This record gives sequence, C-alpha cells and structure tokens, in this order.
Amino acid sequence: MSYATLAGRTALVTGAASGMGAATARALAAHGTRVVLTARRADRLTALADTVTAHGGQALAVTADVTDPAAVRAAADRAHEAFGRVDLVVNAAGVMLPNPVAAGRADEWRRMIDTNLTGALTVIGALTPDLVAAAADGAPADLVNISSIGAHIPFPDYAVYGATKAALTYLSQSLRTELGPRDVRVTNIEPGLTESELAGHVDNARLAGQLDGMADAFGTLSADDIADLVAYTVSRPRHVNLRQIVALPTRQA
Repeated sequence: MSYATLAGRTALVTGAASGMGAATARALAAHGTRVVLTARRADRLTALADTVTAHGGQALAVTADVTDPAAVRAAADRAHEAFGRVDLVVNAAGVMLPNPVAAGRADEWRRMIDTNLTGALTVIGALTPDLVAAAADGAPADLVNISSIGAHIPFPDYAVYGATKAALTYLSQSLRTELGPRDVRVTNIEPGLTESELAGHVDNARLAGQLDGMADAFGTLSADDIADLVAYTVSRPRHVNLRQIVALPTRQA
C-alpha cells in the first residue's frame, strides 16, 4: 500500500504525548509528513520530536492544552513559522472519565466536554482557514477527528463520555456539508477497545475492573492500528473521502 502522497505535507496532531496521537504522529512522519506535536506534557512531546528527528523526520513540539484557545492559536502560529500552512489536522486529544450520572461529578463532565468537544472545535476553528486554502490550491486537505464507538453504543456509566463523542461524530458529519464542497475532507474514526492511557484516568475501581475484563475477553487494538488507519485514509486520492470509519477488535461485536 502506497502512502507516498504523505511526503511533504504538514500535520498538526493533538494529544500527541501518548496513545493514538503519538502513534499517528510517528506514522505520518515516517512517510515524510512534517508533524507539529501538541499536548500538555512538554517532556513527552520533546522526546517524541527527538525520536522523529533521529529517524530522519521533521517534528515540532508545541506544548498546548486544547481547552486553552490562546494556546491553540499560539500552536498554529508556531506551526506556520516552522513549516508553513497546515494541510492535515488530527484531533486525537481526549479524556474518558466514566461514572454514574447520579454521582454528580460535574468536574468530570466539564473536563470531558471541554477537551473532547470544545477543544476539538477550538483546533478546527484555528486551522480551517489553512485547510481551505490548501484545498483551493489543489492540494489534499484533511480534518480527522478521533471519536469512539461509544458515540453509537451506550455503556452504563459512560453517558457523558458517550455524549461528547456523539457530538464529535455529529460535528464531523455536519462539517462535511460545509467543507466538502470546498474540497476539504473530513473523516471521523470511531475506535473500539484500544490500548491507551484513557483507562488510567478512571477513578472508579469497579469501572476500571470492567475495562480490564473487556480487554481480556475481546483483546484490544493498538494505537499503531489506529495510526495506520489514519495514514491510509489521508493518503487516498484527494477526491476520495473515507468519511466514517468504525474500527473494532475482531472479537468485540
């Protein structure tokens, strides 16, 4: 499978400090894409940028929290200064904090909404002009949102997390009506059980145990599986939009 069209592109990847974001940045860089790495943990970003560079790629580490509009704008400016226009955006930043709604964890609700939905919107708002300009010049232009199978399949105690991902899935669908006619592709990817640090954020021992049990029963996708899916998707001819992708471990029905 040829990913040759990724060479020379510029991508900004959120959530690049770990998991699917980091794996996606590595995969894109391996095929010649210049990658702008954004997340909150500067040490992780620097280490990843060093790894990409050591393997002959080009990477810029920019510490930025997607819930901070000023930081997102500054990250876009840094990207422009280093590599010019961004023609590929991957919204991989996310947080999963399951608990019963009756527990009243408004702190967790706000964090998930601010990161999973508002944060993605902030990144989209900052970089849509780049994508539109790239497409107008005849180049491929891609927005990839990492949602979740939880957008469609309800799980007890995951109501707020699922709602944020359902909103992201709907946002992707609606954005295609705005950006598709301008030749910007919008792809929504919904992974099932996937190895990541998300499970480590869960502070409910019962639910953490359930996640471990599901992983044992079904197996998990790796972050690299999702990264390869992103690379495949954005390397298709520019008139081909793989709009909605659900990726599950084979045993997860």
